[in-house]
Amino acid sequence: MTAVNLEALDLAALLCSRVCHDVISPVGAIVNGLEVLEDEKDESMRGFAQDLIKKSARQASARLQFARLAFGAAGSAGASIDTGDAEQVARGFIQDDRTALTWDAPRVLLPKNQVKLLLNILLIAATAVPRGGEIAVVLRVNGDQGTFKVTSKGSHARIPAAVPGLLKGEPDSGTVDAHGIQPFYTGLIARAAKMDVALSIEGDTVTIDATPMG
Repeated sequence: MTAVNLEALDLAALLCSRVCHDVISPVGAIVNGLEVLEDEKDESMRGFAQDLIKKSARQASARLQFARLAFGAAGSAGASIDTGDAEQVARGFIQDDRTALTWDAPRVLLPKNQVKLLLNILLIAATAVPRGGEIAVVLRVNGDQGTFKVTSKGSHARIPAAVPGLLKGEPDSGTVDAHGIQPFYTGLIARAAKMDVALSIEGDTVTIDATPMG
């Protein structure tokens, strides 16, 4: 496989596309709800529209807060991130009526790239159970070094075929598009954090381990 090195502008553009993809659906739902409120006189329909707006606004906010930590600068160079904040945004983004999230971790400050890596691994874990299920995070800390294990359990659990190559920076297609940028970026963050990421599957459970290099 040939390693792919994205130009900074291309990486930024693809990550922006990913964030826009995540928020466009709830924002569109808010717009639709507002249009109903403008035109509809039936109280039951107006109530439905108000509920849709509230739910979609919460969803858009949760996705933006998650993206801020997972993809954003989250402070200056060398900054740390509170794992409690990471848990909060993860629950807002991941947990819904189809997917349950359990979080076994101490509340500590960790170097930002380690926390960004954990959140990006969570995104991969969510894609591993397309029909929903249970996602469990286990974080152990020694000094300023974290070790992560994220498991996804659910019907039709799978490791998406393109993900292992993208994590290594060696996509099977030889290119990276907006669909594949997130696992590719996860690999970049892992190398910046000096951590290895390994995926495995057994039955209906996918396990993602992140451990220090060496």
